[in-house]
Amino acid sequence: MPLKVKAVGRSDRGLVRQGNEDFLHLDPANLLFLVCDGMGGHQAGEVASMTAAETIGRIFSRFSAEIQRDPALKPERTIPERGDLLIRAVRLANRAIQARAKENTDLSGMGTTIVAVALEADIMSIAHVGDSRIYRLNERSLEPLTTDHSWITEVQNTQNISREEASSFIGKNIITRALGVRPTVDIDYRVVKLQAGETYVMCTDGLCGFADDDEIFRVADQYRTNLNQLVENLIQMANDRGGSDNVTVAALQILECSPSPLPELEPITLVSEPPSSVPAEDLWVEKMAQTSEIEPEPQAAPAKPNRLMLLGLLVVFALIAVLVVYLARPR
Repeated sequence: MPLKVKAVGRSDRGLVRQGNEDFLHLDPANLLFLVCDGMGGHQAGEVASMTAAETIGRIFSRFSAEIQRDPALKPERTIPERGDLLIRAVRLANRAIQARAKENTDLSGMGTTIVAVALEADIMSIAHVGDSRIYRLNERSLEPLTTDHSWITEVQNTQNISREEASSFIGKNIITRALGVRPTVDIDYRVVKLQAGETYVMCTDGLCGFADDDEIFRVADQYRTNLNQLVENLIQMANDRGGSDNVTVAALQILECSPSPLPELEPITLVSEPPSSVPAEDLWVEKMAQTSEIEPEPQAAPAKPNRLMLLGLLVVFALIAVLVVYLARPR
């Protein structure tokens, strides 16, 4: 039984900001889904999130076999095949953002969060950097599958205080990890088992920064059988609360999956790749950029003759012929 998933998502500018620094990538054909939230100013944030999403998307759609064969990119831990590719791709996305920033000093300091999932058999590999999230929609609650890399979360963990108490602190929205801001990146990774009928919700902090998990659950639970309504109502909830940030929401529903011996894996942190990997990563970033530049623009298919138009022309020619014969008659 092949793995089948339904995916619905939308990114919304919100009610205050002029641009949208979020980026959404849904690719059911390659079983790849990701959400990014850029930072670094209007233009820079947009470039960072788009670069990350497009880099990872191209790796899965075009370069997967070659990149998985490159031993210089191999993660330090053995993980499922699609998870292995996902980690390589996220690391390459980090280098791609760095390369863009070096090309244009106006983009210096840009970065992006990411939560990305790759599916195979009956498992979901999750790679996560920053404070964008993925949840599993259970029968009675919303189960977070990621932990924010943010200052407020670190304060909670180290000071043993509630999120409500920490939310009053200055700097609560500062993230402690992002793609593009350093030469290498630590990535949180985990594997969860899938079951047919399950629903997962991915979002940027434009939603979870303005609604708690219980509030998100109530909306998601109400529309769990209608993913379009689920997404639209969660975005509407964020905008009803001021819409001061961009907001992106995606919902994934597992339609079919095949049982496999692949196990779950509790969250781990894959620490930054060794410096010796960086030159190989940069070669791949350059290769993909060059390939993108020389790819021909898709050509429009030659227009097929329209049968009605041909019939009309034949009728016109026939009428002209009749008129010529009529006018040429002896009077």
